[in-house]
Amino acid sequence: MSVIAGPRVLEAGLSRATVLLAPVAVPAGYPSPSQDYFDGRLDLNEHLIQDVTSTFIVRVTGHSMQGAGISDGDELIVNRALAPKDGSVVIAVLDGELTIKRLRVTKTGIVLQAENPKYPDIRVPALSEITIWGVATTCLHHI
Repeated sequence: MSVIAGPRVLEAGLSRATVLLAPVAVPAGYPSPSQDYFDGRLDLNEHLIQDVTSTFIVRVTGHSMQGAGISDGDELIVNRALAPKDGSVVIAVLDGELTIKRLRVTKTGIVLQAENPKYPDIRVPALSEITIWGVATTCLHHI
């Protein structure tokens, strides 16, 4: 399996990444008493990946999707087996160039919508070659 990260292709193994799982949800409001124990392990592969044979991680560059919570440097988990639909965040190949945008299917054609007002939407011309490479399912956002 390969992982696309920007213009590079990286080889990836299928290690089983597990982390400790806290037994309680942590409130984002007022603090609650701390718990000093954990409730087993959570397998990140099972939690984040639906189909390991068609799932890739793509590193984001740029700021056009900030309104969707996707920032420069984030990684997207992308499933190539999912069928894209109106409103999906997709990796599109438009005339040979990769881009991450929200797919909009309109009466007048396909629009690749930016989620930042500083960036224009891309109205796909009728004679352009477009391929939806995959559908983003999760954003790994760095804080």
